[in-house]
Amino acid sequence: MGLAAGQNLGRESRQLVTVEVTDARLATLIGNTRPEARAENDQGKVAQSLALKHMLLQLKRPPEREAAFEGFIDELHDPKSANFHRWLTPAQVGELYGPNQADVDRVTSWLESRGFVVDTVYPSGMTIDFSGTAGQVAMAFHTEIHRLLVNGKEHIANMSDPRIPAALSPVVEGVVSLHDFRPHRLSRSRRQFTDPTGPINSGTTLLVTPADVAAIYNLNPLLNGGVTGQGQTIAVLEDSDFYSTGDWSTFRSTFGLSKYSSGSLTTIHPNAGGSSCTDPGADTYFGDDAEAEADAEMATTAAPGATIEVASCADTATTFGVQIAAQNLVNSSTLPSIMEVSYGECESLNGTASNAAFNSAYQQGVAEGISTFVATGDEGAAACDSTPYGSYIWAAVDGAAVNGIASSPYDVAVGGTDFSDTYSNTASTYWNTTNSASFGSAKGYIPEIPWNDTCASTLINSSLGNSTPTYGSSGLCNSTAAVFDGLISTVGAGGGASNCATGNVDFSTGGGAFSKGCTGYAKPSWQAGILGNPSDGMRDLPDVSLFASDGFAWLHTYIFCFTDPNNGGATCDSNPADWAESGGTSFAAPLMAGIQALINQKTGSLQGLPNYYYYKLASNEYGASGSSSCNSSNGLTVSSSCVFYDVTMGDINVPCAGNVNCFDSNASFIDGISYFPGAFSSTTFPNPHTGFPGATQRGSQSAGTYGVLSTSHSAYAPAYNATSGWDFATGIGTVNAYNLANAWSTIAAPAVVTGAQREKGRTQK
Repeated sequence: MGLAAGQNLGRESRQLVTVEVTDARLATLIGNTRPEARAENDQGKVAQSLALKHMLLQLKRPPEREAAFEGFIDELHDPKSANFHRWLTPAQVGELYGPNQADVDRVTSWLESRGFVVDTVYPSGMTIDFSGTAGQVAMAFHTEIHRLLVNGKEHIANMSDPRIPAALSPVVEGVVSLHDFRPHRLSRSRRQFTDPTGPINSGTTLLVTPADVAAIYNLNPLLNGGVTGQGQTIAVLEDSDFYSTGDWSTFRSTFGLSKYSSGSLTTIHPNAGGSSCTDPGADTYFGDDAEAEADAEMATTAAPGATIEVASCADTATTFGVQIAAQNLVNSSTLPSIMEVSYGECESLNGTASNAAFNSAYQQGVAEGISTFVATGDEGAAACDSTPYGSYIWAAVDGAAVNGIASSPYDVAVGGTDFSDTYSNTASTYWNTTNSASFGSAKGYIPEIPWNDTCASTLINSSLGNSTPTYGSSGLCNSTAAVFDGLISTVGAGGGASNCATGNVDFSTGGGAFSKGCTGYAKPSWQAGILGNPSDGMRDLPDVSLFASDGFAWLHTYIFCFTDPNNGGATCDSNPADWAESGGTSFAAPLMAGIQALINQKTGSLQGLPNYYYYKLASNEYGASGSSSCNSSNGLTVSSSCVFYDVTMGDINVPCAGNVNCFDSNASFIDGISYFPGAFSSTTFPNPHTGFPGATQRGSQSAGTYGVLSTSHSAYAPAYNATSGWDFATGIGTVNAYNLANAWSTIAAPAVVTGAQREKGRTQK
């Protein structure tokens, strides 16, 4: 049972630090060294005086207090509980469910005794922000910070897992990050075929606008009825500001969203004590300004009456700005209604402490009523194998893996789809030949398939007239066409089972998903039992999906106003067809966040973790055998009562090479390098995850160089196909927003706390 929200039980948290704090006996904080921290990349120690500001030390509660907190969160979402919707403040989270205050004091005293400045102890008691130098880190944590050169890029990183006095280990999870390898944004500018005469690169690209989104996912009855997200604040978490805030205004005015006068945009740099969040400015070098603008524009697409906050924090030498923003937002005195994150890094590469920090922040947010939406990733089921922008060939070598920033059981993981009308040659059935005044042309719901741009896609394979499997000597993935058309990649919607969120990550046999010694998050109660979800005991992704294609294979993608000329931007003139084109699950996640803002407004309540309700509604709809009337393939004839559209055709399968989760590949995987026996001479393929320079393909194309990512190495068990009910390709499917909002009351009772817009008190620009 949970603890009633009004009880002051902070002093009753069991003290875990019970012996003298000394270096005589040390404990290793396992799972917190990047695989690139190897001799091959080592350029020597950094200067011992190198300033490392705003490092984060993640703490943990006593196990019984963690169990109580989890039980309380269940009660927050149970209409029959006295604690239903009794959301907590950050201070209450610390008082009721934080570590013992004496333990927190012992940790902060130890940090200060080693010369660090403790900048902030967050109200939750779960995270400490501290600053120091590389020399102090080496002395206190017994690990050196070195300079690395990886694939021609300079980095810094700790060379071994940190070690701390064993007396502190029961309360310390780890240092969130001691390196500068950043998660990557999950948006992709529209990619053209390498071969401009490629066989499926024909026809007219259909650009998806806000009016199209509203028609396809049935937002119009809500918007026309005044349910626009008014009173809700959606915070999109970034490490960059906008390139130009005028882009957001142009986007809204061009597409008819400016008529919703309550909608607004602010840029904030949230702080919860100390000065850990500083203004990052517009990141025009790495292009993260594109992510900030896409997130905000997609959020206002679905919730044009909501307040959109770009909550941006600069990266420090070792800490990801989005992680700083998350900690500061959930510990703020003025909390958002919804948070959204569009960055990715697979669980093993993210590291045990960073995974724990994201999980803790999302969990705290849920207890405060905040709903968090995270993109599942753009690498299919191979989250450790991100296809580099502009790469020639890139197949998965690290096995099946998921995005560690999305795999927490306390967020809604949002996957991605494409539309199947191009595949079925039925575009005229679903799109008008002329646009409306707001540039909409979709007639209504359009059948969907999982977003997949690769040669392993069974739909791409069949569309090319192939009767053979995608793998094997005569398969598409081993054809010249696949190489020249750019189909050997890992680009597609993310999905899979959590498998390396916690524990010791051992990269000795390679890198990424198949690292030894770690395990995933356990399956949450609300996910178990729904049709299609496996009895694997693990947290499975995604939860829901929305359109996310980059337009590569089936010629549908988003347009958004983004004018940075250095990163794929374009002048936002009077013709939106000239604007920037892009896709990725980072477009789907803020759209779903916006839909949740509509639900919050309609119900008059914050909702915490919507998965409690999504899965109940989906279970009711799919039952034990699925719902033929709600099958996405029905398109315009799908039942008008569907809450979810069940995507049952297609897959997120990707090509692979190596000997892990890879069926029918002749490539070998030795000491972290994938050696390809065929393909094209003198072509080097860097592997950023292992820190090795890559492998060189030699000779002519040989049979079976590329296999298909599979849950079995000896059989074709593709990762993963869309099926009836829940599946790894699209989760419980996509949504009818109007029906979802109306069905909410059948699951949740009237709330105690209203969803009125919270007072703003953060620093604004």
